[in-house]
Amino acid sequence: MTRTLKERFFHAVGFELLAVLIVSPLASWAMAKPLFQMGALAVMLSTVAMIWNMIYNAGFDYLFPAGKQGWPLRILHALGFEGGFILIGLPIAAWMLGISLWQALLLEIAFFLFFLPYTVAYNWVYDTLRARRRCQQ
Repeated sequence: MTRTLKERFFHAVGFELLAVLIVSPLASWAMAKPLFQMGALAVMLSTVAMIWNMIYNAGFDYLFPAGKQGWPLRILHALGFEGGFILIGLPIAAWMLGISLWQALLLEIAFFLFFLPYTVAYNWVYDTLRARRRCQQ
């Protein structure tokens, strides 16, 4: 079943909201930056990521229809999403934190190491709950 724009929005907002709540305090502590500054970066990157999420997932679903997405394809999905987002987020992080592109790359790698398993797990849980809901209708 093809996902509607409303469902794609719900999926993206849920993904990003949970991520901001987890990542902001951890990144603030790890980088010794104020929580507000890391929170602002997280919100900015989350906003960009929601747009990227909807575009990327629409293309992914077109190439690989829902219901045929096993673990290897889910991992490929997460790698493609996160790899593309590193390229998008790198200049944003450098600018907002006033750090070099090298430092921003290290930050993006740290985010990647968090988001790769998070993306796989979130999408697996989301798809599982979606399938159960469809069976109950």
